Amino acid sequence: MRKPIWWVIGVVIAVCAAVIVYSWRTSRPAPRTHVQASVPKSVTPAPAAPAVQNPVPGNTVPAAQPLPTLGDSDEPMRDAIAALVGQAATGRLLRPDMVVRHIVVTIDNLSRKHAAVDLRPVRPVPGQFAVQGNDQHATIDPSNYQRYTPYVVVLQMLDMKQLAALYFHFYPLFQQAYQNLGYPNGYFNDRLVETIDNLLETPDAQGQIALVRPNVMYLYADPMLENLSAGQKVLVRMGPQNEAIVKAKLKELRAAVADRSRGGDASRERDPGGTGGG
Repeated sequence: MRKPIWWVIGVVIAVCAAVIVYSWRTSRPAPRTHVQASVPKSVTPAPAAPAVQNPVPGNTVPAAQPLPTLGDSDEPMRDAIAALVGQAATGRLLRPDMVVRHIVVTIDNLSRKHAAVDLRPVRPVPGQFAVQGNDQHATIDPSNYQRYTPYVVVLQMLDMKQLAALYFHFYPLFQQAYQNLGYPNGYFNDRLVETIDNLLETPDAQGQIALVRPNVMYLYADPMLENLSAGQKVLVRMGPQNEAIVKAKLKELRAAVADRSRGGDASRERDPGGTGGG
């Protein structure tokens, strides 16, 4: 329970990264040409990958420069972020290395029971998780909710349709990083939608939220809350007002992603070696 907000804002960070680097004027690489290899009669072909549920539309508008490689993407992303929010804020909030990879890992972990804290894309915020009471009878201190307010305020100002469009524009880097995690047939946009859906299923916890402390870490006293995913737990920990705002913006993002996905062919199969973007 001492962990900060990073798992909940992982989804937003992914699309924000796309918005921030948009000023860099990159474009999607050309799609690969698929060559159908012949299969010997004695070899049983591997099962086809599941159909893509949320296909990323192709980008038909060329830009001035190609996308950087995944390995070379950190510096242009940091420079673009610094140009938008300032060098001081960038250095204070953003981890300098493996930015895209850490975003993808965070999103992949949000709907799981445990999240890799050391792989978050941003630095920890100052302050500690605040509680009332003692180890035997504790509740979340409402003052703790204020730690999340600056991020929620920024989130409220974001245009989710614009964020979705720019996220799709820079999709190849996210797709490549996702496949490098060990999902060669994976499709990152489907994983993003799954994660958003999981967060939207978070119960609306009202009133005092009881905690227990069997060892070092605080746990939710309610087994139902304790069995939530890592991202859902943090949404509850943000407080009901912040949670409602985040859910509303996630619904907007979910709708924007779904609207763009309808422009693609939802029945096509995953391209394990491609960018997933056409």
